[in-house]
Amino acid sequence: MNVYRPTFVEVDLGAIRANARALRPEGAELLAVVKADAYGHGAVPVARAALEGGASWLGVALVEEGLELREAGIDAPILVLSELPRGAEKEALAAGLVPTVYTPEGVRALAEAGAGGVAVHVKVDTGMHRVGVWPPGAAVGFLRMVAEAGLEVEGMWTHFARSEEDPATTRAQLAVFLEVVRAARAAGFSPRLLHAANSAAAILHPEARLDLVRVGIALYGVPPAPGVGAGLRPALSWRSEVVMVKRLPAGEALSYGHRYRLERDANVATVPVGYADGYPRGLSSRADVLIRGRRHRVAGAVTMDQLLVDCGDDPVAPGDEVVLIGRQGEEEVTAAELADLLGTIPYEILTGIGARVPRRYVG
Repeated sequence: MNVYRPTFVEVDLGAIRANARALRPEGAELLAVVKADAYGHGAVPVARAALEGGASWLGVALVEEGLELREAGIDAPILVLSELPRGAEKEALAAGLVPTVYTPEGVRALAEAGAGGVAVHVKVDTGMHRVGVWPPGAAVGFLRMVAEAGLEVEGMWTHFARSEEDPATTRAQLAVFLEVVRAARAAGFSPRLLHAANSAAAILHPEARLDLVRVGIALYGVPPAPGVGAGLRPALSWRSEVVMVKRLPAGEALSYGHRYRLERDANVATVPVGYADGYPRGLSSRADVLIRGRRHRVAGAVTMDQLLVDCGDDPVAPGDEVVLIGRQGEEEVTAAELADLLGTIPYEILTGIGARVPRRYVG
């Protein structure tokens, strides 16, 4: 598709490689989580860059995401982080995707699909309570069921609920998981890969790194919590440009609803990006963008395809670059900053950038 609108996301693959190198622990493998189109960055190019940076595994949420990577020629191990949807087993196995299992139904479906000898990872629920074998004490019986179905227990894993904010809960979950592992080994199981650490735990809790760490948000250079992950390089910037400027007098009201009124004469710039692109309407009159290295406030309601910017008396002209996320000169607007304004997390900001915003790759 030809691209004419000057609004795009730029992804620095050099930052992805550098972050992967920085996050891979000594003595453990790195799984790069590239679900949700690599958190909006582009699954295929990010997966390749992460592997070049030292990741040895990839993680996806959907079978379709794994198939996309395989169709692009990526042959690294790919773990599907939830059980395979019924009916997807044969295609997933044919593509060499590694299944996660945690229910008897999931095990039976794999057995019926002729998955004898296939390596699986068993997920244990230690307190997140989303998916996984529960209660943890039932894990050994579940492992026996997996073995009786002819499947190989290659890995066991769990997921932390509060690793970015609560060391006590994280340590408690890890202790439960390690007790399950001890019981599994006493019952004769020898999983090759134990994994528990997500981005925050991989950084903050060395004892949780085990054999493999599953790194998501930190891979993209976004701290999993304030002050966590210093030195990581943000990989994504979101840019557009000014397409129109008007000098408007004090008292004029802007955009739908007229909820933003100029307190003095001002240069008002129009930027061709809106909530249909994933720039949230909730940022209306609250967020800043960067123009000519300075912060300027989004003025009035963000509309479907455009937004307005109050530039005051600062000079601005059509063609000037506008940074919605990223750095310009000495100033920076981060995904975390926008998330804070909305009472959400950077993950939602990044994954919300729409498909109609083209991705450009550098590095």
